This record gives sequence, structure tokens and C-alpha cells, in this order.
Amino acid sequence: MKHKVAVATGLAAVTVAGSIALTMPQGNAATTKPPTATTAEPVPTTLATSRATTSAQALVANKPKIFFKGGRDKLVRRQVISQNGLQYVAYERTYRGLPVHGGDAVVVTDTAGTVLGNYVAQEQALTVGTSAKVSPGAAAATARKKLTTVRTTGKPTLTVVAQGAGVLAYEVVVSGTKRTAQGTAPSNLHVFVDAATGKVIDDLTRDDIVDATGRGAYYGTVNIDTRGSGGSFSMNDPTRPGLACGGQNGAPFTSTTDTWGNGSATDLVTGCVDAMYAVQQEWNMLREWLGRNGIDGNGRGFPIRQGLADVNAFWNGSRIEIGRSSDGRRLLNSIDVVGHEFGHAINQFTPGGSSGGNEAGGLNESTGDIFGALTEFYANNPNDPGDYTTGEVANLTGNGPIRNMADPSKLGDPNCFSSSIPSTEVHAAAGPQNHWFYLLAEGSRPTNGQPASPTCNNSTVTGIGIRKAGQIYMNTLMRKTSGWTHAKARAASVAAAAQLFGNGPECATVKAAWSAVSVPAGSGEPACTGGSTPTAGPTATGSPTAGPSATGGPAPTQSPTGDCQAGFSSHDSGAVTTGQTVATDTFTAGRGRHTACLAGPSGTDFDLYLDKNVGGRWAVVARSTGETSREALSYTGTAGTYRYRIVSYSGSGNAVLGWNVPAAS
Repeated sequence: MKHKVAVATGLAAVTVAGSIALTMPQGNAATTKPPTATTAEPVPTTLATSRATTSAQALVANKPKIFFKGGRDKLVRRQVISQNGLQYVAYERTYRGLPVHGGDAVVVTDTAGTVLGNYVAQEQALTVGTSAKVSPGAAAATARKKLTTVRTTGKPTLTVVAQGAGVLAYEVVVSGTKRTAQGTAPSNLHVFVDAATGKVIDDLTRDDIVDATGRGAYYGTVNIDTRGSGGSFSMNDPTRPGLACGGQNGAPFTSTTDTWGNGSATDLVTGCVDAMYAVQQEWNMLREWLGRNGIDGNGRGFPIRQGLADVNAFWNGSRIEIGRSSDGRRLLNSIDVVGHEFGHAINQFTPGGSSGGNEAGGLNESTGDIFGALTEFYANNPNDPGDYTTGEVANLTGNGPIRNMADPSKLGDPNCFSSSIPSTEVHAAAGPQNHWFYLLAEGSRPTNGQPASPTCNNSTVTGIGIRKAGQIYMNTLMRKTSGWTHAKARAASVAAAAQLFGNGPECATVKAAWSAVSVPAGSGEPACTGGSTPTAGPTATGSPTAGPSATGGPAPTQSPTGDCQAGFSSHDSGAVTTGQTVATDTFTAGRGRHTACLAGPSGTDFDLYLDKNVGGRWAVVARSTGETSREALSYTGTAGTYRYRIVSYSGSGNAVLGWNVPAAS
């Protein structure tokens, strides 16, 4: 039966028609209200953000080394977001006036302005030159080759990529179509072209258009917020700025009455009813469960366009596009599909944005699935109960959902993280983090009707409920930096849980769930006390080489003299100049404990890194980056191929390195 509801003065009370009845949110019996971050009197947001800004600026000024900030760098504050009693101050970087891709950072404080942690994407100071050998026109021509057809080509932007000591590159945005397994699909591609070699830096290439296929479900007579009065109404949300829905021309639908839709599964206006209902539920969930203000964190949302002539739905960086099912009988507006697409928007509008590469892309796809599940559980609709599958009402090919978070392997996706994930297709690469989130929320053996979930280490995990899991994940995203990896996500989520819930089962379960999907603790991961910042784990840094690092420095010479001799079976030494990176030859190690010692001249600042070959790329697995020339490192790891790198943050002189290698079995 159609009905109207009372709404705030000046807002339109509307009734809409669809095909499946939904109830208003009643909460989720499996969740409870989380504890607040502090028991003190609430601090006004403006005061908390002011304190956070002051503390973060002081940290940048007084401790430039922890940000790998050199004399030619500037860290520019991008935004400050207050969430769950924590403040997140996000920075972007310039180097000699050029934007730096991968130079971003986040400082976390409490409401008093006390710094709780900092997260830095960059791994060493930049020293690269800024004179390009490749012309902007040549870079644009190279970028256009990445698409099947090109509609527009943006102006190439000279950029510094924070890989090693820096890579000078052009960022070129090309839009058009790309080839897929199903044919072609729209694309808005960011391509980075090395300004010295003219080659594409493939692992940075990313597409603003992030897609997922599915089938629309219709939600009957529901209440949505639209704008208007009298005889003029529009599908434009008056309380959620930026949120609107219309056709492919970009204009919101209009009507002379406050009743929308006819219940037809192919009617575009009815599709907007379903989509607006879904995203308004997501918006409310973000506010009431996760403490986030709108999709972008600053009280704004994004428009939706119905009628895409494709079996697809996607986020293109600025709006959601909704297509149809393969048989043309349904629009793709189910809660989990809409929630998934706006999940990509949330990922883009948290620190670090959206990163290129399959591993980061898989984490982005997982983020969409997580927000789709959170929205379903919040909406608590008896005809579409909350679950951990994506597109379960779609049945696009007659085989049910397209992803299963409880057991990704049931749909052919990996349950466990491995070295192959960085080269796995992005939707499949969502498997490990989806599995982690399910274990965190529900555990491996739920007793509330949710399915059992296998673990990769045969452990038993007890879940903490989806609401707490969502809070931890939202605050994990607020620590995100570019070049996001599973190891970085683990480190950030442990810190988030500790700071939100203290030394309790929530933080311990975060760790247990990550271990259960084969993402191990990084070097220096803290205990669950709510205090320190964890040391990041594996981070992809470039292609392995047999000798010196790709940054161009010579490998240290053999037969060292000086410190770091006793107790170490392997040694290297050699000259290192300011800003230079040198690397040892690669070596094979068994499972076990690595130890190393680095010594340089007094007054210098040398840093030490241990890299591992993970899936054909070097990954930082441990580091020691103090503010002197003396460093010590200890790391327990799996068997594989490793190398050490020495980086001079400041000063020049002879570096002496000693290390022990676990014997290969």
C-alpha cells in the first residue's frame, strides 16, 4: 500500500512504487553499539580538527625524516576528517614544484591533538632530476595506445613518482573504450609514462571506471528524499548534497507529483527509486554505524545515471552508471550492487585515493563488497537479508552471486593471500580481504545462521560482529596511502582496532583474521594497546634485479672493515653519497630469522631495508630508519630471495653492513 511519511519542514514527503516491499531499518541483532573512543566530555569537531592540524604541522616541521621529506619537498595539507573520536590529517607532496605520486601521508591524532600514528606512502627521500627527455606529445601518444578507442586525451602532467629516489614521469588521462573478455567497456585511464625512457609504468596504470556486474532488485513502496514542492519535484536529495538520479543526459528526473516509479524492472525512474533508496541507506549506515559524514567524508555524495547500454554498473570517478542484466529485463540497482559502487567512491575519497596495480585494485573491489554487505545488514530487509555474497539476486548467468566473502573459493577466487595476488585479476584478487572481513565480523564457525568459513592456517576465529568490523575497516581506510597492499592494510587495521577498542578481543581478532588468510604480521607490529604506529609490511617497490638496485647506485664492495663484523656471517661495504641507494647482491634464505647491522660515518643518516622477491617484484619486508648512521634490523620470514638496500638520507661516506641469513632447507 502506498503511504507518506512525515519529514523535516521544507522537504518533500514522497511515495514511490516498486516491486518488492522493504521495511525501514530495525538494526541488526548480531551487532551492538560500540564503545566510544573516549569517556571525556565530547570535544567540538572544530576544536579537535584545529588541534589535530597544529600537532600534525608540528610533526612535519620537527620530524621531517619520518616523512622522508627533503629540502625540496613540500607537504601540503589536503583535508582533516574527524571520525569516531579520531582525527585524520591527510597530506599530499610536491617536489621542486611538481606533484608527487606516492608521496602522500596521514597523521592520526585524538581529540586533544595527541599524535597516535603516522602513515607514509614514500619509502625514501627524493633526489631525482626534473628535466624530461621525452616530450609531452610523445607521452600522450604512448598513453593513447593503452585503449582500443580514444575519445579524449588530457594534457600530460609532469610528475615525480615516489619509487626509490624518484622517477620523473608524465601522467596522462585518456578516456574511451578498452578491450575486455566480454568485448569492450568504457575507460577513463590514468597512464604514467617514464619521462626518461618513454615507457609506460604499468603498475601505476589505473582506471577511474571500476565496474561490477549484477541484476537490479526492486524495493517496492519505500520512502526517499527528493527536492520540490507544489507541482514541481526532482530526483535530487535535499539533505545529502550531490546525490541525485536521472538518465544518461545527466539531469535528475523531474515530476509534477511526489510519487515516483511504476514498478517495472526496466523503467528508469523506478530504477532511480531503488538506487536512491539503496544509497540513502548506505549514507545513513555511514553516519550511524561508522561515524562518516557522507560518501566523501565531508557531507557530499555523487549522482547516479540510469540507462547505461551495457551489462554493467560502475563508478567512473565522479558518478555511478547503472546498466542492465544480460537478458535486458532488469536494471542493476540492488542494495549490494549500489553499495558496492559507492564503496569505490568511499575508497577514492579516503587518504591515498585509488591506486593502480592488481593488488590495490583487488583491495578496492573488496572495499566495494564490504560496503555492499554493510549496507544490506543496516537496511535489514526481510526480503533481501544481510549476507556476505555480492549480486546474489543477480543470477546473471544462472549461477547465483558473483563473489562469496565467507568462502571465496566457492566461486573460483582465492581464499588466501599469496605471491600470486599482485598478478591476479582484480575481482578475483578481492578474495583474501573479503575473507578477512567475514572472519572478523562472523568468525570461522558462526552460530547466528551465517555459513562456516575455512581458514588458511586451520585456526578458529571468533567474530566481533559486522558493525564493529565496519568501524575498524572504515578507520583502516582513513590510514590508507597510495600503493596500498594487504600488508599495509593489516598494519593499519591493527592500529585502528587498538585505538578504537583498546586491548580487547577486537584488536586480537583483527590479527587472527589476517593470519587466517595468510597475511602475516609485519616487522614491529604492536601489541593491542591502542598506542603506537605499526611498521608497514611488504610493499611492492619494483622489479627484482640480480645485482644493484634499479636506482643506479653501485653495489657495496666486498671485504669490509670497521663495525658490524662480529656475529655476522655475511658482509659488504662501500661508499654511499647523499641521496644514493645501493643494494647487495640477491641471496636465497630459508624460513627463519634475519638479522643485520649497518654502520656509517658520524654525522650521516643512513637507512637499511630488507627486500624480498614477491611475485616477481621487490617488496620491503623490514626496515630500520633511525636518524643516525647506525641501524639494526631483525625480521622473521619465509623462504625466498632477498636483498639489503642502504639509502643515504643525508651525508656521504663508507657504509659497513653485516648480516645473517637463515639457512635454506
